[in-house]
Amino acid sequence: MTAPRHSLDRRQFLKKGLLGAAGAGALAAVPSLLKAGPQDAFVAPKKAKADFIIRPLGKTGVKLPVVSMGVMNSNNENLIQAALDSGIVHLDTAHGYQRGTNEGAIGKVLKGRPRDSFFLSTKVPGEPRERETGNFSAQTTEGPFLQKFDLSLQRLGLDYVDILYLHNVLTREAVLFEPLMNALAKIKKSGKARFIGVTTHGNEHEVIRAAVEGKIHDVVLTSYNFRQQNRAELDAAVADAAKAGIGIIAMKTQAGAYWDKARTKPINMKAALKWALSNPNITTAIPGITAFDQLELNLQSMTDIVLTDAERADLQLGSAQNGPGLFCQGCRTCLPQCPRRLPLPELMRGYMYAYGYRNLGAAYDLVASLGVDGNPCAGCSACSVTCALGFSVRERATDIARIQAAPAELFG
Repeated sequence: MTAPRHSLDRRQFLKKGLLGAAGAGALAAVPSLLKAGPQDAFVAPKKAKADFIIRPLGKTGVKLPVVSMGVMNSNNENLIQAALDSGIVHLDTAHGYQRGTNEGAIGKVLKGRPRDSFFLSTKVPGEPRERETGNFSAQTTEGPFLQKFDLSLQRLGLDYVDILYLHNVLTREAVLFEPLMNALAKIKKSGKARFIGVTTHGNEHEVIRAAVEGKIHDVVLTSYNFRQQNRAELDAAVADAAKAGIGIIAMKTQAGAYWDKARTKPINMKAALKWALSNPNITTAIPGITAFDQLELNLQSMTDIVLTDAERADLQLGSAQNGPGLFCQGCRTCLPQCPRRLPLPELMRGYMYAYGYRNLGAAYDLVASLGVDGNPCAGCSACSVTCALGFSVRERATDIARIQAAPAELFG
């Protein structure tokens, strides 16, 4: 998750005895691979009293603690090391995070660690226009996807990953696109990925149901938080996927981390994480962790995911009092309303990266990939778009698009 930063560093983190907060034998409770290898099961040991909550990942044979680490916004090797030492098992990264340096940082931390002591997922995208629109060109082949994945393995210093995702798909057509389905299946058969899946930031219910239909996907990584208005459709799709044996992992559980652009009103992130994990069909969540105090907060949810009345009320009151927040639910109802057919959900996500996560590099890379100019709404005298969550779409689109005027080298 992304939260206000304090002065807690690795030494203070360990001195505070955080390991004890998750159970006296936290390190001993770290799940381990049994006969580790691409085809072997990753199974947590029996839980001791007050130990981590463990859930199965679909029909994979894997069991994971309910809290994992999203590493997207962190290249702090000491923080990643501390997370693993504290009992977090699953690290989630992607080919493009921090322009590839994120995988490299993780690889340095993992070097020398027993392969049966961690569970690693990464993501590789299809071509940008394909994953955003579902319109595929005849020239598309699996080759570029396979090449990107091989580079990811090199950066990580691994022979295989535990999960490989086709990243950021929004439509049924994108999930079932044959060249990329073939690429995923080929990688799994080769042993370079134990499990395969897709990730989605919007239109989640359609994507999840397509994964069930495709019959090759083991896992879906999906946005899932208390701010989404398509909850009934999403929960039904998640339940059907779980019944079909697909593991469901939650991201964006903190719904943008802050209610406001100025970051003066943080969302109750512990409550938001517990809310997401209250769905028993969610195996684990991957809140982004960028500071030691965030790690401490997340580890508290490893043993207790029951929302208190005060936490539940805090989420409800925050929604009522603080406006739409920063999280775009990717419902895409805005798209047909925009006369210029701007990629509004992606622009809104870039806005969240910049102002919620303070990840300007991710915001820049996303916006620069969209092919919009620095003032995308200039051609309209007034905005006719009504956002389902109440965003001022024109204001946010214009604000985030201007990031392209800055030199790319400023962002890493």
